[in-house]
Amino acid sequence: MIATLLENFIGPKRSLDWVFHFWPVLALSFISAFVATWLCKKIALKYGIVDRPDNLVKTHKGSIAYLGGIGILVGLTVGIFTGIYFLHREEYFSSAFNWLVAVLAGGAIACFIGLVDDIFDIKPWQKMLGQVVAAFVLIVVGITPTLLYFVQPFNWDMPKNVDFILGIPVVIIFVLGATNSLNLLDGLDGLCAGVTAIITIAMLLLTIHLSTWEHSEVGDPVRLIICLGLLGGVCGFLPFNRHPAKIFMGDAGSMLLGFVVASVMILFGEKFPRWWMASIIVFGLPILDTAVALIRRFANNRPLFVSDRGHIYDQMIDRGIPLKKTVAICYGLAAMYAIIGLAMSLQRTRYALVAYILVFIISGIVVWKKGYLKMKGLRGAIQKDK
Repeated sequence: MIATLLENFIGPKRSLDWVFHFWPVLALSFISAFVATWLCKKIALKYGIVDRPDNLVKTHKGSIAYLGGIGILVGLTVGIFTGIYFLHREEYFSSAFNWLVAVLAGGAIACFIGLVDDIFDIKPWQKMLGQVVAAFVLIVVGITPTLLYFVQPFNWDMPKNVDFILGIPVVIIFVLGATNSLNLLDGLDGLCAGVTAIITIAMLLLTIHLSTWEHSEVGDPVRLIICLGLLGGVCGFLPFNRHPAKIFMGDAGSMLLGFVVASVMILFGEKFPRWWMASIIVFGLPILDTAVALIRRFANNRPLFVSDRGHIYDQMIDRGIPLKKTVAICYGLAAMYAIIGLAMSLQRTRYALVAYILVFIISGIVVWKKGYLKMKGLRGAIQKDK
């Protein structure tokens, strides 16, 4: 069975040499992010742009430099422009250029809004407004999902303009959802960056699969360049963020990562729903953590947009699991969702959909049985039994 899956994974339309042709995108984004993060740490410490502990939600020891998100943005920028250089002689260059620049521009807007929040602590609605503006950058250049294929089994006809209009709120929902999900996941050293790296690797593999089958003339190279640039940027930042962290990505970084991942997921919805659905399940851990946080706060009559220490990873810490082990467990959960998404992407859509629903139902049952919807103690934290 595994041999059959691997045989179907690599298609006959393009060789892997076409994919490996873009390796400088990964290398240069990693190097530039590594150097930029080191410089950002120096600048943040010099000018006092640091995150200070409050012994409530922020329990780290001492002041930690911010601006890590800027380092990731630098890496992503270098990676995307390296990819643009590789495409400049292709017939589809104009469309690919517009899409790549739009993703980078929207990511820069999300990063800027997050940076403003890191420094001035703006209101939630102001952050969401900035995220919506970033989402419209994608919409302007035509990065919207194709919903036509969802109604085809019912023999319904959907005009292109209706398909585009219906795609607008979908783009906004995806950007808001992914951006805030990764923002909420950024609570432990190396957690958000590491989970994003795992998610991006899975989306890169999914991209390679589609590319070798020549799924889309423009979409294939665009997804490949974004995934390689994002992976290089995150991995260049991660050595400074692993425990004990020397620098935090802040909202600038988590909002940037969320926006770019949302963009890739939307790009997977360019044609058929199968791979779009697969990319969503690959993003399963942030979705689960956000869902748990919102349900837990609502069920316990707590404000939905007030930070607490009741996230899944926080509750692991409060139940006595060491920080490094907690992060490793979360990495394992992220990898589990990624593997499920990749495996199910090769199945018929109807079978994959059933599997995805079962995955989320089982995840919800486990969360409920383990008591992660409870809210006790300081700021919503679960206090371990004495």
